[in-house]
Amino acid sequence: MATWSAPGKVFLFGEHAVVYGKPGIAMAIKPRVFVTVRNTKRATRAKSPYIDSCFDAMGVVGSVYINSQIPSSSGLGSSAAVTVATLSAINDEFSLNRTREDIANMAFEIEKTVQKGRASPTDTTVSTYGGIVLISGGSRRRLPPQHMHLVIGDSLVSHNTSKMVEQVAEFKKKNPAIVDPVLDAIEGVSLSAIHHLNNPRELGKFMNMNNSLLEVLGVGHPQLSRLVLAARSAGAFGAKITGAGGGGSMIALCPKQLKHRVASAIEACDARAIVTGIDTEGVRKEKNV
Repeated sequence: MATWSAPGKVFLFGEHAVVYGKPGIAMAIKPRVFVTVRNTKRATRAKSPYIDSCFDAMGVVGSVYINSQIPSSSGLGSSAAVTVATLSAINDEFSLNRTREDIANMAFEIEKTVQKGRASPTDTTVSTYGGIVLISGGSRRRLPPQHMHLVIGDSLVSHNTSKMVEQVAEFKKKNPAIVDPVLDAIEGVSLSAIHHLNNPRELGKFMNMNNSLLEVLGVGHPQLSRLVLAARSAGAFGAKITGAGGGGSMIALCPKQLKHRVASAIEACDARAIVTGIDTEGVRKEKNV
């Protein structure tokens, strides 16, 4: 029996644009998914295509138990965390000697297959390595970790990542003269934000810009807009949608002394607030209880 866990993630900048080769900046967060795998002679097919694909990719059969701190369909990378943790637990339990890089690559291929080719490597990379990761085209680079005070607002409105990505693709196909410049602008925001990761006040301004551009792409939602405005009114440096949009979550970058005030403002809008910060470990082995 082997138990591994992997963190969720938030997109600080560049969601949707990364699908088209633009840079994105994502950060691992404290909430985790815990996966226990046991070598059994009979396979128990999970109800998740991600988990079943992990066993298929590794060429083994076994049983699996999941315990998640990350709400599903919330834009916080739960499927990537499940996939990374499951692959790592299988790798350990069956002594398959896959490297961390192998795990990241396999997890991305699984996400891409399940999401019908529309996934980016961001979620799986961040979940595997932790910290802050810059994704640009096919390359990924860890940026210096920064201590940030974040409040996540889970809108409790379910969304479908692949559906939202497909919606943007259709918008781009029909209106390239609108969408292409917006994607270029998101790229500009992401590249500018890299130089201000240690300056929360400036970083917040770029988050606000990025949110406006995501609204133009049509991935906003009335409840997310409520949460973003509530967080800013409560004193956040900046707030934006994180992930695919259309529901799911938003994030607010806060002064340390105001994070609980911002969380209360989010909860007053009938949403779930999660006060969190950076996770620098990535996927890790847990002691079996």
